[in-house]
Amino acid sequence: MSSIFTKIVAGEIPCYKIAENDKFLAFLDIQPLVIGHVLVIPKVEIDYIFDLEDDLLSEMMIFSKYVSHKIKKSIDCKRVGVTVIGLEVPHAHIHLIPINSIADMNFNSPKLKLSSDELNDIAELIKSN
Repeated sequence: MSSIFTKIVAGEIPCYKIAENDKFLAFLDIQPLVIGHVLVIPKVEIDYIFDLEDDLLSEMMIFSKYVSHKIKKSIDCKRVGVTVIGLEVPHAHIHLIPINSIADMNFNSPKLKLSSDELNDIAELIKSN
């Protein structure tokens, strides 16, 4: 059964796209820890990030770096934190999270509830940079 991320790649489920190329897609997390929380995924469905071929994993990190620069230019933050948990969705993904303190990356914190308009505005802001 395909993951929710595979359905996003296929266009079956909409997303707030930040960046895309032939191998990767970056989009806003719709249940973000903070404003500007982005997910980066490979378009190929592979459950565990460390099961990716070395070349693909390397390219995914470089793509994530590109996206992190866009986030940093758009969202007031000290850094863009990077984390991989891999338990929520059976599809390799990287979280890019604008942070001002380590607490901003606490996945036990309540998630933000943003409207579709707010998410769209955030996505457009990040894409524009």
